[in-house]
Amino acid sequence: MKQKLFLLGFSLLGFVAAKATEIGPGDGKKDDVNGVILHSETKKPLKDVSITAYNITKKEKVVLSDDDGTFSFDELKPGTYKFVFEKAGFRKATKEKVVVKTDEAFQMSIEMIENDVFDIMPSPGSFGGM
Repeated sequence: MKQKLFLLGFSLLGFVAAKATEIGPGDGKKDDVNGVILHSETKKPLKDVSITAYNITKKEKVVLSDDDGTFSFDELKPGTYKFVFEKAGFRKATKEKVVVKTDEAFQMSIEMIENDVFDIMPSPGSFGGM
């Protein structure tokens, strides 16, 4: 009888431990925005791209893309966001009206266009002296 109670208690303890590590709603990654940034022509990943998340007009978080061009925002507050992608030598890119919901992830892929030489040259009137 004691052996049966011991086995029953041990089984119950194992069940509770298994349930405690089970990932379900409200556990694990939530409210995530993940993605990859690529060069528009070469399709190669772009690293060190600054990605800023804005909720309405308030800056929430800033992250940088890694060597593989990937980035991740973890646990953003639910709401509608605008994401701004910036890197020297490239045109700024934006992704607007991204809806972040509780317990849902959002994936995006962004291609950035290199600036033309003329896009980064200052205008003749900006050298002062006038």
